[in-house]
Amino acid sequence: MKKIGIIGKAGKQEPLDIIKELVPWLKAKGHEVFVDIENASQLNMQGTPRAQMPSIVDLIVVLGGDGTMISVARLVADKGIPILGVNIGGMGFLTAVQRDEIYDVMEKVLKDDCSVEERIMLNSCVLRHSECITEYIAVNDVVVNKGALARIIDLEIYVNGIYLSTFKADGLIISTPTGSTAYALSAGGPILYPTLNSIIIAPICPHTLTNRPIVLPDDMQVEINLKSGKEDVFLTIDGQVGFSLRQNDMVVVKKSQHKARIFVPCERDYFQIIRAKLKWGER
Repeated sequence: MKKIGIIGKAGKQEPLDIIKELVPWLKAKGHEVFVDIENASQLNMQGTPRAQMPSIVDLIVVLGGDGTMISVARLVADKGIPILGVNIGGMGFLTAVQRDEIYDVMEKVLKDDCSVEERIMLNSCVLRHSECITEYIAVNDVVVNKGALARIIDLEIYVNGIYLSTFKADGLIISTPTGSTAYALSAGGPILYPTLNSIIIAPICPHTLTNRPIVLPDDMQVEINLKSGKEDVFLTIDGQVGFSLRQNDMVVVKKSQHKARIFVPCERDYFQIIRAKLKWGER
């Protein structure tokens, strides 16, 4: 891994402080380093547009929270570039490396002593009059939900073309195992081990309380038909990208052909992360 990209959360001082030290450290070890242009411009360095980085690097170091990590994972999805997340945000399920561990972990990563987890992603397509008018890829989840002032909405759900149910709810979450600790968890969904080949369907505040989350194999396709006509309803991807839906739009969700490739810090396991982030075992 000779070419290393660095992408940091924009507008924060901490990524800049790390970049000032990390870039010369990597260059001293013989690596070519590319810093995203938003942060490089703050440090009077030559920067690289984020969109170009997947085509020129072998590894990307992400300095930020899970939101930054997710946006980078979508950016590099079709190139299969592995990413290492350094947590300078909040929860940090994906950015599991702490700031004081950067150099120890980087040493092991550069020596190929750390494994890479491959995690499924979702592809979603909005069909309007049987034509796919927009398409997205998601790391965490694909969500159909109502606007702030809208009433409850009707969502007709099919799995592999077979009718499942019509949910009367505030919305619906289709989640990957990676996203099981995000919005789906807040909606009462289960926590899935991140490398499982499964997806979660979780209704948001369903009118019928027996409408519960369900886990399906990831080779199944989920179709969401919006039946409501007078409400503001949106498709949201990873909580970062939005698209306004209309009555009878069909959102088709299936496993993406691409996977997110995430470095796992050496000598750390997922259950340790769960205990730390969700405070299991604490009183």
